[in-house]
Amino acid sequence: MAMNSASDDATRPRPRRLRPPYLLAFTFVFGLGAGMVFDRWSLMAFVPSDAVANFRLIAEAWNLIERYYVDRASLDPQKLTFGAIAGMVDALGDTGHSVFLTPGLVKQLESTERGELKGVGVQIKIRDRQMVIVAPIDGSPAQRAGLRSGEIILSVDGRDIAGMSPTEAAQQISGPAGTSVELGILDPRTHKVRNVTIVRAEIKLHDVAWVQLPGTDIAYVRLAGFDEGVTRDLRAALHQIQDKHLKGLILDMRDNPGGVLDEAVSVASQFLSSGNVLLVKDANGQIKPDPVQPGGLATNIPMAVLINNGSASAAEIVAGALSVPQDGHAARALLIGDTTFGTGTVLNEFGLPGGSAMLLAVQEWLTPDGKSFWHKGIPPQIPVELPQGADRVEIGDLREMDAGELAASADKQLLRAIAELDKQIKANAGK
Repeated sequence: MAMNSASDDATRPRPRRLRPPYLLAFTFVFGLGAGMVFDRWSLMAFVPSDAVANFRLIAEAWNLIERYYVDRASLDPQKLTFGAIAGMVDALGDTGHSVFLTPGLVKQLESTERGELKGVGVQIKIRDRQMVIVAPIDGSPAQRAGLRSGEIILSVDGRDIAGMSPTEAAQQISGPAGTSVELGILDPRTHKVRNVTIVRAEIKLHDVAWVQLPGTDIAYVRLAGFDEGVTRDLRAALHQIQDKHLKGLILDMRDNPGGVLDEAVSVASQFLSSGNVLLVKDANGQIKPDPVQPGGLATNIPMAVLINNGSASAAEIVAGALSVPQDGHAARALLIGDTTFGTGTVLNEFGLPGGSAMLLAVQEWLTPDGKSFWHKGIPPQIPVELPQGADRVEIGDLREMDAGELAASADKQLLRAIAELDKQIKANAGK
């Protein structure tokens, strides 16, 4: 096997992904898997000429472990190989994004993108060596337990996870549906720590839902993720909204961790008639546009987009595309809420022999006007913070509310979006 076999079927990149793998609700049981034993001499025949010394060092370490390590039962060549690859990817510094996947994790990732999840339902990313919650998944045990974006996981079942690798922490949190886990949670806003017991479950993903807001002519569309099929479901919702002749639209992408890039492009294209969804910069610094796809269903309706610190990855691409003036036109939508998470690279899946894979950040994405917001996020045009302790209104609650109850809700971000759209609707009516 040649080391530079990137053109082989085994290493051909899979479709582009944007969701960091550690944002997958701790549904993966990160671990070690199968591999192969490298003899120091046979290995050298397949090593690039400029890396012989480094590979000889790896072989020397392998042979020393095999010869002298006292716990002979733990000398599993499979674990050693996968552990070495995982460590190599971790050394890139793209923590929580680029990652090595065992064959089992590859299958779980595919299941996740089909909308099949098992776990507690919390999306996390490593930030400043801490396990930071990006967002709980809609309808998940984590959401029902009150976990919020920005909170930090300190412990699992009483065990401090400080200094643990993401793999080790995920192994502690993961488990079969029906079992429970206790998480120690720090709220950085109040500096209070609480323990939360969560029962793991099978989680059904519903990325798209909508409702007509009570007392208004505004459609509220909840977009919870960008898994496969989200554009199809969004288009179905937009057809229903058109049939009702509603005059405004709020797209809620708060606590949306992202997903598949192609879905992000096609979702944004439902609201744009021309221009680019994003610009993509490759490893050589070359920049190429990813243009708007024709045939969008909602290119003229006044709209606002709700974002927060839990809006990541593909959600940021859509937010960026809708908030940047293009082709001489004003920005398509107002962004209201908090600055987004700041995920800025595109993952490709490279298959490896035996069914394992690497997810590698191969491109950086930019807004249509060429701005990067990797690690910075996208700021809203209208900053609005939720009151301390308040949560966004869930779509199930909106279906049960009347106009008075909505107006009295603590979701100030949603209420500001309604107010801004009312202004636009009245302005359009006066033309």
